[in-house]
Amino acid sequence: MHTTKIVLVEDHDLTRIGLRSALQRKEGVEVIGEARDGKSGLKLLKSMQPDVAIVDIDMPDMNGIELTHEFRQFQAEGECPNTRILIMTMQDNEETVLAAFAAGADSYCMKDASIDRLAEALKVTAEGNAWIDPTIARIVLQQNQKNYSGDVSASSSSTITINRLSAENSDFVPAYPLTGRELEVLGLIVDGCSNAQIAEKLYITIGTVKTHVRNILNKLCADDRTQVAVRALRTGLIR
Repeated sequence: MHTTKIVLVEDHDLTRIGLRSALQRKEGVEVIGEARDGKSGLKLLKSMQPDVAIVDIDMPDMNGIELTHEFRQFQAEGECPNTRILIMTMQDNEETVLAAFAAGADSYCMKDASIDRLAEALKVTAEGNAWIDPTIARIVLQQNQKNYSGDVSASSSSTITINRLSAENSDFVPAYPLTGRELEVLGLIVDGCSNAQIAEKLYITIGTVKTHVRNILNKLCADDRTQVAVRALRTGLIR
C-alpha cells in the first residue's frame, strides 16, 4: 500500500499535536514533518516535498493563503511538482474560501470534520483530485446562484460559463456550457438531493434528472456527484 506523506502547518500546538496523533493511527498515512508558523511551514514544504500539506489559514507571520501562493510560485519553477495543499480551518466564509482556491489550494476541509472525513480528503487530494467540505460547496454554490440573475429561464438557450478550470479540462468549457436547468440540478445535487427528490422539486421526471446529471458530469469532466461540486467550486460559476 502506498503511504501518503503528510506535513502539518498549524500554529496551535494542541490542534497540531492532536492531528498528528490521529493521523498516525490511520493506515497508509505518515506525518513526516510539522511547523508551527507559515514561514517555517513554507521552508518545510520546499525541503521535505510531502504528498500533501495540511495548512491552517490563521497564522500570525504568514497565513495559509500567503503560504499557498508562495509555494505555488516555487512549484512553477519546477520544484516539488507533486505536493498538494489541503487547507484546514474553521473559516467557512465565501471570501476566505475563494481566496484559498485562487491562491492554489487543492482541497478545503473544516476543522470540525471527523478524522475519517479528513482521511478521505487526504486520500482524494493525494490522488491528484480536489476535495471540498460539503458545507463549503453549498455556501459557494448558493452564492453563485444568487449572483446568477433571478430571471434566468430553464430553457436550453440560457447558459452559464465555467472559468478557471485546470489546464487539462479548460478546452472543454467553451464548447459545453451548462444550461440554466443544469445549474438548478447541480445546486440540488450539492444539497444532497436524490434523483427522485430533484424530480419532485423541479417537476420533471426521474429520467430527465438522470439525463441532466449525466450531462453535468460530462461537461464538468467529473466522475461522480461529489467531484461535480468540487469542479464547480474550483472553477467558479459566472454569467
